Amino acid sequence: MRLDINYRETWLHRINPSLKLIVMTILFIGVLFIHNPNVLMNLTLGFLLLLFAFAGYPLKYLLLFLLPFLFIFVSTAVSMILFGNGQTTWFQWGLIHITEESFFRGLHLGFRAFIFALLGLIFSLTTRPVYLFYSLMQQLKLKPKYAYSFLAGIRLIPIMLEEFQTVQNALKVRGAAEKSNVFQKIKRYAIPLLSQSIRRAQRIAIAMEAKRFSQTVSRTFYYEIGFSKYDVVFAIYIVVISLLSYYLSTIYPYIPITDVR
Repeated sequence: MRLDINYRETWLHRINPSLKLIVMTILFIGVLFIHNPNVLMNLTLGFLLLLFAFAGYPLKYLLLFLLPFLFIFVSTAVSMILFGNGQTTWFQWGLIHITEESFFRGLHLGFRAFIFALLGLIFSLTTRPVYLFYSLMQQLKLKPKYAYSFLAGIRLIPIMLEEFQTVQNALKVRGAAEKSNVFQKIKRYAIPLLSQSIRRAQRIAIAMEAKRFSQTVSRTFYYEIGFSKYDVVFAIYIVVISLLSYYLSTIYPYIPITDVR
């Protein structure tokens, strides 16, 4: 089973994957220590601009990818808004207690979760797994046996999905899917899928052993991953967006609260 989505390769796709991974990790950690909702709102706008303008995917697909994360944003914010604590009550009915403090904290948590989703979406949509692991081996000195093992695991996912569909169709043809309960279905799916996975894993392990992946040897690489001017552009963009978000939050705040703790 293949899911092919046409996209346009932009400068985001040409960034060194290791650098992109490190920058995204720093942003993940940095957002955790931001308690000003205005800064988070500005960062959200900056990352949305990066996603829609430079990801290279059609607008309909980007909106489709964002739908579950919008649901996470709403659910995270609403759960804090409706059941949070605070001193200034806006509305109260039964268990529902909306206060000024809970409202702004809910917005804060919602935007924080949405920024995490945007960063993950930008990284996953603009980074090829093959280039990522080659870059990890070359720039971050990840051992090839681990990198190629992860690559093999990623390649096996669509094969496992095809096998699942094959088993499902076979059960439908035999009429076994309609006459079995939940436990029988789990057994009928699990046994063939696990047995095939064990055989395939054993073949991969033997192949990697034959290619001396278990030994410490200097290896050559099919893809040579390096750095380019796009890495500088990406780093400058992230720094500018971060500084601009903080600066605009001080002179043009959306809400009067600057610290929700």
